[in-house]
Amino acid sequence: MGRKHAADIAAPSRHGQGAEQVAATAGPPTGRASCCRSWPALPLDNGHDHVGAVMTSADRSAVQLTHPDRVYWADAGVTKADLADYYAKAWPRMAPFVTNRPLALLRCPEGTAGQCFFQKHAWRGHAREVLTVQDPNDNSEEPILAIDSFDGVIGLVQGAALEIHPWQAALADLEHPDQIVMDLDPGEGITWQDLIDGALEVRTRLEKAGLQTFVKTTGGKGIHVVAPLKPVTGWNEVKEFTKAIADDMASDSPDRYVATITKSKRVGHILIDYLRNQRGATAIAPYASRARAGAPVSMPLDWDELGPSIGPAHFTVNNAANRFGMTDPWKDFRKAEVALKLR
Repeated sequence: MGRKHAADIAAPSRHGQGAEQVAATAGPPTGRASCCRSWPALPLDNGHDHVGAVMTSADRSAVQLTHPDRVYWADAGVTKADLADYYAKAWPRMAPFVTNRPLALLRCPEGTAGQCFFQKHAWRGHAREVLTVQDPNDNSEEPILAIDSFDGVIGLVQGAALEIHPWQAALADLEHPDQIVMDLDPGEGITWQDLIDGALEVRTRLEKAGLQTFVKTTGGKGIHVVAPLKPVTGWNEVKEFTKAIADDMASDSPDRYVATITKSKRVGHILIDYLRNQRGATAIAPYASRARAGAPVSMPLDWDELGPSIGPAHFTVNNAANRFGMTDPWKDFRKAEVALKLR
């Protein structure tokens, strides 16, 4: 049997509560004795402004990792414990983008070499720090998943969640998205520079609409352009706004862009995927790992960094922590939110 790791602080589990109730009651973890190794999250008093995070050097995960040496990415030599270590370092910056919002997961119990599958609902035996929340609009009555603490993300690691995909809305208000994600997905024959040029055009169009934009690699082939919103506009209006951006780009430059997901039309084109901006849709979280070769992660960038020296899968579980001593390019993300002005 594999070794077990545990730690000092446990987050309460609130299975089956409504979304607004979990969001309202989310708070710091409560103490619990430890027996083995712990995963400390980086302290916030190191001179760097981490967006909205509340972790301190005393925080630990109470989640026990069974078989911590299980290999999740054989080609990169990354184990379950390595992924937990990475998230401990990333947590102060990652927390605001994954806590207290619905999550979809890509789980790979045998690592990337085995079968992977998407999971949007609770599963038998998940860590109690992984919360279950009832979506009032889901007639299936199957609870959706969420986390509200560092314990939660380590619970996801224990559950072999190699990808974390949040909604574009918080549990406190599921009917009003608080961000837009424009996903630029390259078709065959598209270069990285083509993709960069497309991201810059999306940026220009969103900023003309009064939105401030942020950019990140996806850890896959694409680029995400993200704009924070005040959560006052409904899903239908946000989807129609983003569809109009994508349609306009495809209409203005039909040789470069498409706005439909039909694969036959995507060769030599960039798909401007606006469908991330509808109720229940998700996008890979900032700093989250991807179940792809090399253990890449989705990395927030400064717009000035977007260039040929940083490719789509440049940052990995093994090297991404080198950035955490640098200024956070997304530190003002929430400060930049504005109400969407509809056309």
